[in-house]
Amino acid sequence: MPQAQLPIFPSGTTEINVNLAFEKREGRVTYFYGTLPVFFHDVDDLPTFHMIISQLHINGSCTQAELCRAFGISAISVKRAVKKYREQGAAGFYKPRNTRGATVLTEEMLAQAQDLLGQGEAVGDAATTLGIKSNTLNKAVLDGRLHKPLKKSLA
Repeated sequence: MPQAQLPIFPSGTTEINVNLAFEKREGRVTYFYGTLPVFFHDVDDLPTFHMIISQLHINGSCTQAELCRAFGISAISVKRAVKKYREQGAAGFYKPRNTRGATVLTEEMLAQAQDLLGQGEAVGDAATTLGIKSNTLNKAVLDGRLHKPLKKSLA
């Protein structure tokens, strides 16, 4: 006759569900399946935390609601982690974040643009001459980094 495994966890653990639990001790989080430790990571290692909770959900070991209750995290953070895992795999949690490129309007470029605007060129024409988007120069004018000369009145 087969014997069912009782959901027995080591003392000091927090249940995720009847099969899973975790324990925080000495700066580490350890995950248990029954009495067996199955994974661990440092407490402040957020990429690994997001990776393991998404993996637990995708493998069918627990629901998103159980993870939210056990760890006190929002449902959207679990959903984002699951989406990242499905789209990029475990490596997606460890790749560097995408950042914006270098600024287009350097001090030198601003000086050249101001010279062109001072000579009476339109913003669009100055942008074409400098090889940048006219929207970029318009934003600089609106921010006050560049100044268009005042139009002369016909009086």
